[in-house]
Amino acid sequence: RPQSRRPVLLSKVEGHQDAVSAALLIPKEDGVITAGEDRTIRVWLKRDSGQYWPSIYHTMSSPCSAMAYHHDSRRIFVGQDNGAIMEFHISEDFNKMNFVKTYPAHQNRVSAITFCLASEWVISTGHDKCVSWMCTRSGSMLGRHYFTSWASCLQYDHETQHAFVGDYSGQITLLKLEQNTCSVITTLKGHEGSITSLWWDPVQRLLFSGASDHSIIMWDIGGRKGRTLLLQGHHDKVQAICYLQLTRQLVSCSADGGIAVWNMDISREEAPQWLESDSCQKCEQPFFWNIKQMWDTKTIGLRQHHCRKCGQAVCGKCSTKRSSYPIMGFEFQVRVCDSCFESIKDEDRTSLATFHEGKHNISHMSMDISRGLMVTCGSDRIVKIWDMTPVVGCSLATGFSSR
Repeated sequence: RPQSRRPVLLSKVEGHQDAVSAALLIPKEDGVITAGEDRTIRVWLKRDSGQYWPSIYHTMSSPCSAMAYHHDSRRIFVGQDNGAIMEFHISEDFNKMNFVKTYPAHQNRVSAITFCLASEWVISTGHDKCVSWMCTRSGSMLGRHYFTSWASCLQYDHETQHAFVGDYSGQITLLKLEQNTCSVITTLKGHEGSITSLWWDPVQRLLFSGASDHSIIMWDIGGRKGRTLLLQGHHDKVQAICYLQLTRQLVSCSADGGIAVWNMDISREEAPQWLESDSCQKCEQPFFWNIKQMWDTKTIGLRQHHCRKCGQAVCGKCSTKRSSYPIMGFEFQVRVCDSCFESIKDEDRTSLATFHEGKHNISHMSMDISRGLMVTCGSDRIVKIWDMTPVVGCSLATGFSSR
């Protein structure tokens, strides 16, 4: 798709006194629900003037840190800085919100919430290093599982009752939740920074993870392959991701306001594992820790680098070139060895993603995929509503309503 097509900013919603933690589009309505560090939950409806005005303004006892909304039952779950989750019910006209109950889910800030109607569970993660699941009928705790570091994000497979939990150590844990217990299925390690966002696609059984190392990893859970793709195109930590199953596109947002749309509808190459060696695998010069070979050859050891295309351990002289290689997920230039550089054709450098500027700090993003709408929010207290249809497909391909 031509780069000239970009997201269209439809509205800016302003009014929060502090960072906006979460913003969600109301399905089939011109409305947005926001929760902020200023301790407020607000429901904004679009008026005839085209402006969004708050129809509900509710103040909580503690800053709001996470939110989940279930549209069919009109239930909102709001996680707070003090570890509690509060449930509310919204009226059909979105003008009234009634308190239902409080769940003592965590001892510290709630980082993510999901609600499962089938089992009547509210599942959440928090800075008290645990995932908890509670019964929404009784309000009682069903189970908890602790990690070695803060649990930062959560995805849940409603059919199989598997939870994916990302944490600050850079690890993702796959858990099978039972009524009062859980079992660890596996842990996924591949990021070099804390996990900031997760997205689970239950149809293709793919998990996407974004991290503070500026990268996104695609994990093939269904095929039991582990890490299959590394995507690098952001210049700051990846704060939110959403996979559009219908168009095979991945939308990601970073803290510096970057919005990327990745084409996942092509066969990509998996980035190689980095190889270990005591000497350059091209010219056989020793690396600086290889004291024996340095002594034997009377040479000074060299620094070790890795070619991003073949994974070989190489010295600086044998990897003087830089190249992008989008089919492997490298959208900007990375170190490659000289022989790999020669093998990369010009057409291999064609970008497989489009990059756009959100022009505000983005800490949270959510999409209404059926309408091609996206909402972003962050520490600048502004909520932005975007029409993404120019960059994520058209009405014929996706069933998006043409706007």
